[in-house]
Amino acid sequence: MSAKLRDEIEAKRAKLQELRQARLARQKQDSERRAATPVKSPTQTDVNALLNSILGPDDLLSPRSPDLTPASSMPGTPSLGYPDLPGPSTLRVSGRVSRISSGGSERAQLGVSLAQSATENVVDRPMTPRFIPDLIDVQQELFEFPQRERVTYNKEIQTADFGVDAGAVSDDETLDHAIRERETTVEPDRALEKLEEESVLLDREIEQEIHELTEDEKTSIFAAPEFLDFVEQSSKIVQRALNDNYDYIRDYTTGAETGGDDSEGKRVKRVCSFWDERYCKNRSITDVDWSPKFPELSVASYNKNAAAVNEPDGIVAVWNMHLLERPEFVFHSQSDVLSVTFSPFHANLVFGGTYSGQILLWDTRSKHLPVLKTPLSAAGHTHPVYAMQMVGTQNAHNLITSSTDGMVCSWLVDMLAQPQETLELVHAGHNKTGEVAITTLDFPDNETTAFWVGTEEGNIYQANRYDRAGAKAGLNQYDVYKGHSGPVMGLNFHPLIGPVDFSDLFLTCSVDWTVKLWRSKSLAKPSTTAQTVTPIYSFDEADDYVYDVKWHPAHPAVFGSVDGSGKFDLWNLNVDTEVPAVSTTVSADHALNKLQWDRKDGRRAILGGSEGRLYVYDIGDMAIPRETEWNDMQKMIAGFVGGQTNGVEVDSARVLANGR
Repeated sequence: MSAKLRDEIEAKRAKLQELRQARLARQKQDSERRAATPVKSPTQTDVNALLNSILGPDDLLSPRSPDLTPASSMPGTPSLGYPDLPGPSTLRVSGRVSRISSGGSERAQLGVSLAQSATENVVDRPMTPRFIPDLIDVQQELFEFPQRERVTYNKEIQTADFGVDAGAVSDDETLDHAIRERETTVEPDRALEKLEEESVLLDREIEQEIHELTEDEKTSIFAAPEFLDFVEQSSKIVQRALNDNYDYIRDYTTGAETGGDDSEGKRVKRVCSFWDERYCKNRSITDVDWSPKFPELSVASYNKNAAAVNEPDGIVAVWNMHLLERPEFVFHSQSDVLSVTFSPFHANLVFGGTYSGQILLWDTRSKHLPVLKTPLSAAGHTHPVYAMQMVGTQNAHNLITSSTDGMVCSWLVDMLAQPQETLELVHAGHNKTGEVAITTLDFPDNETTAFWVGTEEGNIYQANRYDRAGAKAGLNQYDVYKGHSGPVMGLNFHPLIGPVDFSDLFLTCSVDWTVKLWRSKSLAKPSTTAQTVTPIYSFDEADDYVYDVKWHPAHPAVFGSVDGSGKFDLWNLNVDTEVPAVSTTVSADHALNKLQWDRKDGRRAILGGSEGRLYVYDIGDMAIPRETEWNDMQKMIAGFVGGQTNGVEVDSARVLANGR
């Protein structure tokens, strides 16, 4: 039942209760008024007046009238006309005798005289006086009748004279008084009855609406999209609050750190890990990235779950560091998602490259399905897309993607129907086919046209999106970066930070268990003959496939790598070049596929595992560079370039990268 209906019911019930109390108050006032009004009892005057109206005038009942029985009532006495008796009153034969006593002797004398006068002409019979008892007056109320209020009609109310004094009541005032009296007596009763009827109807409606739901009704409610969205959003808020690790009982008056660690900042520690059995079971992470706007959000792409036929082949999960048990968003794909990236210019957009060659665009404001996707046609990619990168500025940017058939495409974000540019990378030196199977791709900082690609054959090539001075669009056929003996799994250029420019340095990793440091050739002086470029240093500490490598975004001499043994190696070239500064075993039984530093300060790194678990690690103070780090790095690179270093022959004529 809606909240509006409930509020209406409560308001009517309150008004009904108020009218009931008003009616009880009026009844109580009426009873008190009746009890306070005295009842008039009959007096002696009223009784005498009643007797006079029944028995006759007062002269027959005066105390001077004798109380005698007439002679005609005696047996044997003839009916005679009695002469007028002397005295103030005359006794009639048919009259009633008063019982009021006026003295015994007077009554006896009167009786003798009457007897003598009555028998003078008839019979000489002695008359004996009758005994007349003395009577007393007794007044007693046997019962009392309540005075009944009589309503009378007075015509003068309607024909009032307006010439009377100013205090007379006018017709309008009388009418208003009558209306008010009616409203105070009749209208509340009617309103009370009406509200009682409405209350009964509302109670019935409530009983009809509040009833036990059947299983079918429950199922329909639980399956409603509105209900599911409400539960989804509400439970996320609750879980974020529960996952907050803040110490609410910390005592700031003691001046001591609670739960502190002396070694914190000197080592790598795990912050959290993300895994949801519903989405991550039997899946591997293929790529990871940090959100450019929200530092607590990260994204991971997953391949197919072979055990779940009815689930989507590929998914992309956006994880929140304050929501560990489940992803913040989940996006679906009809094919395995091999690469993923947040748009650096639109915080809500996520791009993904699939095994089928499609490029998908998801929006966190939308549902699970992509809002845009490229067609499955020869105009775009038809092979797996393992690498993609967004280049350009806020107002002019493109998404660059590459697939294993050597195709590089440039896309506009709002139009994925067809690529804006296509570039097929081929090399004439290949024996069977000229195409280059691209596995990884990267652009140097402040560069949008020239890029480097790693291939399945182990070589690295430089390519151009457009024709430029001394070079044509496509693959540079002359410069070949050779050094790996297996497919190149990762390639990353040094960020353009600090007082010295090291942006021409890049790292690569391969399944040959090595990480190699390279220096790119100058684009201003392209080669005109075939040349082989070798790495300036090789890091051979790994004992398994090295799947990814990344320069630190803030420290010039720090980079990280992950390998198939589940180790996360953190290198500091200013400290040691032979062994990593910190080597952490993240997952002993599973490989680590991908690595990405956060975009804010580089203190945290996310690592994607082959078991589908996403790890977040904090490197502490190692992410904070000293002022001398750039000079130390410059000296270290000079030592590498000085000659044969670590078994790798390099060109000593190369100069050190100087500050530009």
